[in-house]
Amino acid sequence: MIFKKQFLVSLFLGAAGLLYPFSQTFSQTYGKNGMVVSDHYLASEAGIEILKKGGNAIDAAVATAFALAVTHPEAGNIGGGGFIVFMKSDGDVTTFDFREKAPLAASPTMFLDENGNIKDNSNHRGLLSVGVPGTVAGLYQAHQKYGKLSWKEVVDPAVKLAKKGFPMSWGLYRVALRMSDRDDSWDIMKNYFRGADGEIVTPGELWKQPALAKTLEEIKKHGRDGFYKGKVAEEIEAYMKSNGGIITQEDLAKYEAVERKPVSTKFKDFEIFSMPPPSSGGVALIEMMNLLEAADISSIEFNSTPYVHIVAEAMRRAFADRAEFLGDPDFNPEMPVNKLISKDFAKARFQNLDMNHASPSDPSKYGQLYGGDHTTHFSVTDKDGNAVSLTYTLENSYGVKMGSSKLGFIFNNEMGDFNPVPGVTTETGQIGSDPNLVAPEKRMLSSMTPTIVAKDGKPYLVIGSPGGRTIINTVFQTVLNVLVYDMRIDRAIEAMKIHHQWLPNQIVYEQNLLSPDTKAALEKMGHKLRPTTNLGVLMGITFDPELGTWVGASDSSSEDGAAKGY
Repeated sequence: MIFKKQFLVSLFLGAAGLLYPFSQTFSQTYGKNGMVVSDHYLASEAGIEILKKGGNAIDAAVATAFALAVTHPEAGNIGGGGFIVFMKSDGDVTTFDFREKAPLAASPTMFLDENGNIKDNSNHRGLLSVGVPGTVAGLYQAHQKYGKLSWKEVVDPAVKLAKKGFPMSWGLYRVALRMSDRDDSWDIMKNYFRGADGEIVTPGELWKQPALAKTLEEIKKHGRDGFYKGKVAEEIEAYMKSNGGIITQEDLAKYEAVERKPVSTKFKDFEIFSMPPPSSGGVALIEMMNLLEAADISSIEFNSTPYVHIVAEAMRRAFADRAEFLGDPDFNPEMPVNKLISKDFAKARFQNLDMNHASPSDPSKYGQLYGGDHTTHFSVTDKDGNAVSLTYTLENSYGVKMGSSKLGFIFNNEMGDFNPVPGVTTETGQIGSDPNLVAPEKRMLSSMTPTIVAKDGKPYLVIGSPGGRTIINTVFQTVLNVLVYDMRIDRAIEAMKIHHQWLPNQIVYEQNLLSPDTKAALEKMGHKLRPTTNLGVLMGITFDPELGTWVGASDSSSEDGAAKGY
């Protein structure tokens, strides 16, 4: 079994005076009363403090999310959107969809020039690429329905972090040096990481964000309306008008998050709950789990050639179906979601799977979608057995890299997740199918896959990841690792991952973690392979029934990530 990171620890037997070295993955955290695992240790601590004050998992999730907007600005946000999967202590599961929406002035051809080509990468760069943010609305809606503590109590930790500052990390400093040299069009980034003296804050020094603190104060005082109405909304509209954007106060006032029923399936003794459309993640995850159940994956050795082959083929099929059928359910009422997540569909999909040869990928029939690589996920559980799996994003790292310096936060560039050219699908991955074309107030399709696995009606695994198009597959493989291969959570997260998204037709694998023999065997079967440094930044929690405690682990790929329990 191959892992991303291992620690060499030594056991000293004092009585015998002997030193015994042994290799052990050593990154789990235990918490009897609750657990928060996120991309920044201060955000995890903020969530834990809320739990200690008597808050539940929703309260802690809201506090963690707002804290990440301060400490993890590349993806933590109030300028983007995302999804919550929430399992209540009684076993009931619901979800909150706060995915961004296209502005009222948007259209299917808004990114095209007179020749029908994408103009100046405008679906990813510039303010036309910004969707109406949903994060504040989603967090507020979830809290108002299921939170225990007051709204002010759960937002306050983020306000204090922004106002008082926190120690600049080396990872943030590296970004600060790079971003500050960009051109003037990326206005907010030039001064984003600078202190009162005008110099970039160096590692160890306190980084304060007074403008963001004022925005968070408005949200703390006025709830949802502190963002979507009043001073903040007025400044968002003014900034958009001055810099080529189309989001208005009307767009902001009309935005609403939506509570939706999760998609689910049974696998062995477990029940898997995940996010429905406009996330494609839950549908694809369930389709792949059902397909591998039909293929009897438990009889196949982990990381063997047959394992990598069949996992890649499951991915290929799920991503093809994803691109052909899925989009915003409010604009696509006839989506065949129930069919795609059914056991019968998986069995039929398995029939044309050749265990000795790679399948073709034909862009004239179906394909996959674009997705940015910089998202963040966190997982939360509490003493009563409530669990939250929350993934939210700005799309690319630091989103569109634009924002009003008066507000202190960065806007998303999520409009790039729509199909940009109607009717045009290519081998490189551009998709033109109807379900995900741009339309006013439509939510763009997403890869985010916040997931909760239950056993006997209680949370057993809470998991999710950033990674754009790779999210679905890294979550899928981690679920497999826990449910099929009985790995503990830290090992399931660190184990080698692959990614296949149907188009382009290739297996992406973590370099140095796939054996040369397996690679050669896969190539002989017709697979094309491409190495990458890392797939996913998973944040997970499992329940240990023997100890009666939560066990959390953050991916070693996250420089500041941490699991905190109590």
